[in-house]
Amino acid sequence: MTQAIQIIGGGLAGCEAAWQAAEQGATVELYEMKPHRYSPAHESELLGELVCSNSFRSNAGDSAVGLLKEEMRRLNSLVMRVAQATAVPAGSALAVDRLCFATALTQVIEKHPRITVIREEVTELPTSTAPVILATGPLTSPGMTTSLLQLTGTAHLAFYDAIAPIVSADSLDNAIIYRKSRWDEATPGDYLNCPLDADQYARFIDLLSSAETVPLKSFEDPKYFEGCLPIEVMCERGRDTLRFGPMKPVGLAHPQTGKEPYAVVQLRAENCEGTAYNLVGFQTKLTYAEQKRVFRTIPGLEQAEFVRLGSIHRNTFICAPALLDASLQMKKQPGLFLAGQLSGVEGYVESAAMGLLAGINAARWLSGKEMAVPPVGTALGALIRHLTESDPQHFQPSNVNFGLFPSLTQRLRKRNRGEYRAALALQLLAEWQVGLG
Repeated sequence: MTQAIQIIGGGLAGCEAAWQAAEQGATVELYEMKPHRYSPAHESELLGELVCSNSFRSNAGDSAVGLLKEEMRRLNSLVMRVAQATAVPAGSALAVDRLCFATALTQVIEKHPRITVIREEVTELPTSTAPVILATGPLTSPGMTTSLLQLTGTAHLAFYDAIAPIVSADSLDNAIIYRKSRWDEATPGDYLNCPLDADQYARFIDLLSSAETVPLKSFEDPKYFEGCLPIEVMCERGRDTLRFGPMKPVGLAHPQTGKEPYAVVQLRAENCEGTAYNLVGFQTKLTYAEQKRVFRTIPGLEQAEFVRLGSIHRNTFICAPALLDASLQMKKQPGLFLAGQLSGVEGYVESAAMGLLAGINAARWLSGKEMAVPPVGTALGALIRHLTESDPQHFQPSNVNFGLFPSLTQRLRKRNRGEYRAALALQLLAEWQVGLG
C-alpha cells in the first residue's frame, strides 16, 4: 500500500475510517478544515466534535443500536472504545463527556504512525488514483457540495436537525427536581426529572405554541428527520404529542411520594463532573430569547442558566440507493467512498459505522482485495441494505432499527425478538469476519 488514502472530514465517520484503514496497514491523509474554517454548528478545533446530543443512545444488547455498537466493538471501532472510556452516567444509554471524548479521539488519531492530519479545507473532490473517502458530514461546505453534484448529476436532498439546550447543574432547583431513570426502582437513577402537573403542562404548551422561532431562509425547505423533530414541530401535531413523546411521565413516579406526574422534562448529564445537563428530546429552533422565556417555566428550571441554547442546522445527504454500491463506493467513480451522515444514515453511531466500513473497504481496494459487505442479518448489513436497496424516489436517512432487518422466519414473542436477532447477527458477523481474510 504505497499510496495514501485521502479522507476528507475529521468527524466521527472520518476518524473511524482513518483508524480502520490505518489498522489495515494503509497510509492515511486525513483532511480537516478546522480551525481555518468552521461550519455553523462547530466551534472546537478538536476532531470528532459532538454538536448535538452527547448520547450514543441505548447500550442494550437486544436493541438495534446496542447491537450495532457491539458489532462495531468486535470490528475494533475506535469511536466505541473512546466513547466507553469517556462515558458519563446515563442509565442504559451510552453518553459521553463531549470535551473528553473529542480530546481523546483527537489524540489517538494524531499519534497514529500511519495517519497524517492535514488542517486545510478541501473544496473539490480529489482526482487521485488512490481511494478517497468523503466524510464531510451534514454541513458539507458549498464548494464540496457543488463538486459532488457535478459528479452525481442530481440534486442532493436536505433536512434540518435541531439541537437541544444545555443547562448548568448549579442553577437547577433540587427541591423540585428528582433523580430517577424510567422504570428503575432499585437505584437513584441517572436522569434528573422536572415534573409538571396538568395546569403547568397546559401553560407550557400554550407558551410553546405561540413562541417565536428562527425563520428559515426563502430557499430552505425543512425536511425534518422524524427521530429528531423540534419540540415546537411536535407541539403543532397536538397538545398531547409531547406528553406521549419526550415529556412522557410513564415509569417516572416520584421516588418519595410515589405519585406519577402529568408530564416530565428529563435532564441527562453532559459531562463526568455532572456540572451541565442536556434537556432530553428538547431539540428546538426557537429564538434564543424565547428558549429562555419558555423553558424557564418548567418546574425546577425557573433560574436555569443556559450553557448552550438550542439551534437548527442543515443536514445534507445523497440519494444513496441511486448513487452508492454496497461497499459505499460511488457507482460513477470507483475508489470514491462516502461515509457518515452524507451517505444517508442518521445518528452518531450509524455515521461512525459507515466510516468503519468505508475505511476497511478503502484499504482493501488499495490492496486489491474483495470488498467487505456485511451480511444483511447484521446491524451493519441492514444499514447497507437501507442505503443501497431502498426506493430512490422515497429515500430518507434512517437510524438503525430492526425494521431494516430481514423478516424473521420464526414466530417469537415480541419481548424475545430483539435478543434472538442480536444473537443471530453476532453469529453471522463472526462467520463473516472469518471469511474476510
